[in-house]
Amino acid sequence: MQTPETQQSTQQETIMQRRTLTALVSTLVLATALPTSVLAQTYPSKPIKFIVPYAAGGLPDTVARVVAQRLTERLGQSVVVDNKPGGNGVVAYQALLQSTPQDGHAFIVSDGSMLSITPLLNKNATYKAGVDILPVSLIARSPLFIVAHPKTGVNNFQDFLNLVKSKPGNFTYGSSGIGSTHHLTMEALKAAMKIDVRHIPFRGSGQSTPALVGGQVDFSVAALPSMQGFAKNGQVSILASNAATRSTQAPDIPAIAETVPGFDFSVIIGVMAAAGTPANAIQKISQEIAEVVKHPELVKTFQAAVIDPVGSDPRTYGLAITKENEAMARAAKVADLKAE
Repeated sequence: MQTPETQQSTQQETIMQRRTLTALVSTLVLATALPTSVLAQTYPSKPIKFIVPYAAGGLPDTVARVVAQRLTERLGQSVVVDNKPGGNGVVAYQALLQSTPQDGHAFIVSDGSMLSITPLLNKNATYKAGVDILPVSLIARSPLFIVAHPKTGVNNFQDFLNLVKSKPGNFTYGSSGIGSTHHLTMEALKAAMKIDVRHIPFRGSGQSTPALVGGQVDFSVAALPSMQGFAKNGQVSILASNAATRSTQAPDIPAIAETVPGFDFSVIIGVMAAAGTPANAIQKISQEIAEVVKHPELVKTFQAAVIDPVGSDPRTYGLAITKENEAMARAAKVADLKAE
């Protein structure tokens, strides 16, 4: 039988054990809750990687580098651009997965073709938008333009339509390659207006631009900066843009959409993440880009390259991707593209 002193001692030990157990449980609960809250407060905790599925110098690479510079200033961590060309985006996607998405410090910066065109041409592109690759932010849009060689006698978009309708199959247009946005822009226009212009594909704009200026092709679809100098010298005529509205940098040049309602094949450039990337990382980068694209120096740089800054949330970018995928799929069907 326990004495009163023993009973009191036992009760004190029980109280102490309960207090210790309560403290231990509290510690465990706090430890479980810490990763999310701490991650949200300290993200990013190391350099961020922007993987670009193209060689340096192209439009997505240019956008990625300009944005990376401003993000570095805001985040206090380096944002590094890593060019991974190959497979029209497949190599870049594989590199993204190898960077462990759960870490939240690796993203892809690309135009929409990686999601809209590559799966139509490359059987190895088994990833899907919204499932394997998640939208983060639509950084910017950039229109392409239909351009004519002087030998055609065409000076505006309506002249172009009248000429090619009058002589089906007699004229050619150059693009930067089969399945490129340049190619599918014209194929979609051909289907909408029931015109016949023969396609001459080249390996990139570095070949298609000289081909137009040299008169090897009658027309081309190209970025405005690559053509402005030639237009000033009278070597080409810029006819129309493939965007939904006129470019603020070229307000005198009509949009195809003014003739074909709903037509929009402007290039969209955005940030994407692999499935499994923490939601707070996606939200943080999206919010920061929305602020970065307002920076006067960035706006100036973009405008000089005829790039319109956007800076959207993930949902808006996701809708833009869906819209582009649908438009490209229709154009690819018209062009009879096959996956290889």
